[in-house]
Amino acid sequence: MAWVYLIVAGLFECGWAIGLKYTDGFTKLIPSLLTISAMAISFLLLSIAMKTIPVGTVYAVWTGIGIIGVAALGMLLLGESRDIMKIVCLLLIVSGIVGLKLLSSSPGNS
Repeated sequence: MAWVYLIVAGLFECGWAIGLKYTDGFTKLIPSLLTISAMAISFLLLSIAMKTIPVGTVYAVWTGIGIIGVAALGMLLLGESRDIMKIVCLLLIVSGIVGLKLLSSSPGNS
């Protein structure tokens, strides 16, 4: 269950990272409230995952999900570059996350 919390925490990280773009420096109320809420949920779920998964693995996976998600959303929503080498690099991050999951030896990592 810890891995489910970790993955959802990573998805909320994507939400608050993209949300920052829409807060306009926290001057827009609704985007700011949504972004802060996503931050709080992300950190809460992250802390729950850290109860059973090693901190290094949790942080690497959480940031990896954030990197991949924000880069993909940037390409889809914000017109950022879709260069093939950028996509290859993102796939390398995905392979690292999968590798960390497969090699995780902590109890309760299902």
